[in-house]
Amino acid sequence: MTTKNKQNSPSRARTAGRKGRQVSPWAWVGLAVPLAALLVIIIVGSVASEPGSAIEAQQAPAFTLPDTAGGTQSLDEILARGDALLYFSMGVGCDGCFDQIPEAAAGLQARGVQLVPVMVDGAEMVAHEAARFGITTPILIDESREVSDAYGMLGVYGHGDRPNHSFALVRADGTVAWVKHYATMFVPLDQLLADMGQA
Repeated sequence: MTTKNKQNSPSRARTAGRKGRQVSPWAWVGLAVPLAALLVIIIVGSVASEPGSAIEAQQAPAFTLPDTAGGTQSLDEILARGDALLYFSMGVGCDGCFDQIPEAAAGLQARGVQLVPVMVDGAEMVAHEAARFGITTPILIDESREVSDAYGMLGVYGHGDRPNHSFALVRADGTVAWVKHYATMFVPLDQLLADMGQA
């Protein structure tokens, strides 16, 4: 094979082609920027359409539910006592959900707001767990999940059949002033109060 043929061999042509197609590092940057922008749009969109937020500034859905004290409570009866923070949680099996009640109840009461916990487990199970945590606040029982659904509390953070850790502040006039879903199973009182301050 002559020198000329060596220079024009197919293997050399393929090598030259690969060198010609090398991607510049700047090309990766150019690709990463629009991908990052798309990710931001998706995240912002998911927050904007956060389940439950649609009821803010709306009239709170009415309800009457049994409680762990053996009675029933209606929304009208609750609001007759003043503003209420409805607290929808995972319930039995979530220690943080029960830990939340005494701290939040005391802190809110001092500010003229009553905490109204709502859980979807059976009354006996919830009452047993509440006693384990020394909780005396009656917990509303929403086994049918109709109230939780009406307030947009189902399907948040992947929990399809029960609430996650969510709050709805209902004013005495029946208006939903604020809704917030938390990914964590316990919210420190100072953070809860600061977030509520947005209402």
